[in-house]
Amino acid sequence: MSGHAPSVAIACQGGGSHTAFTAGALKRLLPAVDANYELVGLSGTSGGALCAVTAWYGLLSAGPDRAADMLDDVWCDVAAADPGEFLVNESLVWRSRLQQLMFPIPEVSPYAVPGNAGQDWYLDLLDRHIDFDDFDSLAAATPPHVTIGAVDLNSGKFETFSDDAITPETVLASAAYPLLYEAVEMNDHWHWDGLFSQNPPVKEFLTSERPKPDELWVIQIEPQTYDGVPTSLAEITDRRQELSGNISLNQELDFIETVNDWVRAGYLPDEYRHVEIRHLRLARKHTPSSKVDRDPRFIEDLLERGEREADDFLNRIA
Repeated sequence: MSGHAPSVAIACQGGGSHTAFTAGALKRLLPAVDANYELVGLSGTSGGALCAVTAWYGLLSAGPDRAADMLDDVWCDVAAADPGEFLVNESLVWRSRLQQLMFPIPEVSPYAVPGNAGQDWYLDLLDRHIDFDDFDSLAAATPPHVTIGAVDLNSGKFETFSDDAITPETVLASAAYPLLYEAVEMNDHWHWDGLFSQNPPVKEFLTSERPKPDELWVIQIEPQTYDGVPTSLAEITDRRQELSGNISLNQELDFIETVNDWVRAGYLPDEYRHVEIRHLRLARKHTPSSKVDRDPRFIEDLLERGEREADDFLNRIA
């Protein structure tokens, strides 16, 4: 939709398997945006990057219905599908659970494991669903733009990749959690998961030479609030990880709120305007160990919950 419709950017926080929730939400949000808004941008980190890039590719190549189908297809492919994958999945989940309970589990560096099975699996997943050779022509038709985040572990700087600068390697880098994947080399520097940088990129919606949104919709995976005080080591570790996952997001949103204050005060040129921030959250709490869970029933449940939450969200803002 174009013209004078309100413009929207959608930011997808990372969170491993939990971002199947994001895929479900995008399945509902994209057709609604196409009908009533002007979509100017998508962003994501880690699993959120996978969702954002898949949605962008499907949307620009064939429209919102195709994007929704592609999100379903990708996450169906993420789910464990054979006895070998189920065995590996269960072992990873239980290992993570025991670590959360502070059991003495031997640590194994991904560099000590022969080959790059995890990275190869992820690159194969991308290759089956997305033709990155099309990105040059798709980028010429934007908006919407798409941006994903990673961290340059050598320089310690946050790094973002947009539109035709996105490759399978940049999407892999955005998801390269250092205890599971080896770092990804790009331009003679090594990169880790964007969870350590911008989770997800947000301020690029305002600072780049692009159409700026009237509204920012944030699909937030990590719980913002917590009831009571965590007392066990597992609870403390769990909450610490949740807070870490939200630090960069809250900093980015604080930046936007500061710009909003400057707009209201008349300190900025007319090209800047108030950006309404709206949240769509994964309400039910899950343990960090379930972020590596690829059980098909778990993935399907998250997809369905994302769709329901998006329907409720759209009803609230209507």
